[in-house]
Amino acid sequence: MKTINELQDEVIDEFSNFDDWMDKYQLLIDLGSEQPPLDEQYKTEQNLIDGCQSRVWLQADFIDGKIIFQAESDALIVKGIIALLIKVVSGHTPDEILDADLYFIDRIGLKEHLSPTRSNGLLAMVKQMRMYALAFKAKRS
Repeated sequence: MKTINELQDEVIDEFSNFDDWMDKYQLLIDLGSEQPPLDEQYKTEQNLIDGCQSRVWLQADFIDGKIIFQAESDALIVKGIIALLIKVVSGHTPDEILDADLYFIDRIGLKEHLSPTRSNGLLAMVKQMRMYALAFKAKRS
C-alpha cells in the first residue's frame, strides 16, 4: 500500500506531463469519468458537501481500520477533483488522513486555476474528508 505522499507524488508527476492547462483540465475530466458511479442510496442530503457550487456527494465507509471514500458530482471538473482526492486519501487510516499535508493541490497548480467558487468547493471537500477521519477516529477510541 502506497503512502499518501507517494500517491501525491504520482499525481504531481502525471500532471507535470502537461504544460497546457486545457490538457490538465482534460486529465481531470478523464479522471472524473473513470470514477465508478455512486450508488443511488448514497446520494442523500446528508452526503452532500456544503460549500460546493455544484452538487457533490461524499460517502465514507470504515473498513478494517481504513476509510474508503466514494463520491460523485454533477459537474465534470469537480468530479475529477474529487477523484484526485479519493486517489490520494482513500484506503488510509484516520490518523494518516488527519496528519497528511495535501501539498499536491498547490504543486499541480490546481488552486490557482480554479474559479474562487470551485476553489472553495475543493477546500470544502478536503475539510469533509478530514471530518470523517476525525469522526471515525473518535468512534474507535
